[in-house]
Amino acid sequence: MLRRLHADQPDSFAFTPANLEWAKAQIAKYPEGRAASAVIPLLWRAQEQEGWLTRPAIEYVADMLGMAYIRALEVATFYFMFQLHPVGSVAHVQVCGTLSCMICGAEDLIGVLKEEIAPEPFQLSPDGKFSWEEVECLGACTNAPMVQIGKDYYEDLTADKLREILAAFARGEVPVPGPQNGRYAAEPLSGLTSLKEHEKGREAHNASVARAVALGDTVKRIQGDEVPVLKPRKATSGGAAKNAAKKDAKKAGAAEGSKPATLDAPRDGKADDLKKIKGLGPALEKTLNGLGIWHYDQIASWSDAEVAWIDANLGRFKGKASRDGWVAQAKALMG
Repeated sequence: MLRRLHADQPDSFAFTPANLEWAKAQIAKYPEGRAASAVIPLLWRAQEQEGWLTRPAIEYVADMLGMAYIRALEVATFYFMFQLHPVGSVAHVQVCGTLSCMICGAEDLIGVLKEEIAPEPFQLSPDGKFSWEEVECLGACTNAPMVQIGKDYYEDLTADKLREILAAFARGEVPVPGPQNGRYAAEPLSGLTSLKEHEKGREAHNASVARAVALGDTVKRIQGDEVPVLKPRKATSGGAAKNAAKKDAKKAGAAEGSKPATLDAPRDGKADDLKKIKGLGPALEKTLNGLGIWHYDQIASWSDAEVAWIDANLGRFKGKASRDGWVAQAKALMG
């Protein structure tokens, strides 16, 4: 497929201050003279910032990395994850058209996208809010047919269900991703045939969906200010470099977010079983108890800043609270 840059290009591009800081940290990961190795993550972040990858953005990244423009253009035009044309301001819909999805009704979904968005892929809808394209296998064959919208999958779709989802996005809502036919994850349509003991008492959503629900926005583009950037230290020698990096990470972790309300001991001497939260095992439960977290309602009340503080203080499990959607899970466990 011939991939060309869009005919209409903006005059300039520059990373936001937060994204610029992030980009410099990525470049610092590579040895001197090897900055070009960061071209894919930097191009991706440029696309996240603008929604699509413009020529000024490609050239801006090339300048940062000391690359000839043609080298950066080769990368941008080779990988199909880079959108070289403007996409919808609300959502760009990627519909899987490979075997399993095609057999299960992908053509009907494509028909809906042609009717509701635009007759051809990569065309903007009349209001500029949506665009679409057909892609190769997205790896959700059991839940075919499906589409990817933003960073999440909407699975087990029908034409009518896809219309409802698009209408919800147009109203400014964010439909819950995942299976749309009542399935929990990718179990047989007829129901579980094994591990049935896990069906009772499970969380309201599977881990992927719970994460999206916790974020509250499946189509939000990364802007660079979500997680503070740890700037890599210049390597010194052997163990000294590792120890220095650990000290920096510990200092940065202590400064992230806001510490939530804690308890000296569980209420009435009885703690909740935090291990019921998916992704939270005995070691993490012990860590949380050591931080003064004993109950579901404590976790359920965390703000984004408090989740960031917890994430920064989980030792080798750093980032698990936000990544696994602990707040949403805790709320579900509270009933």
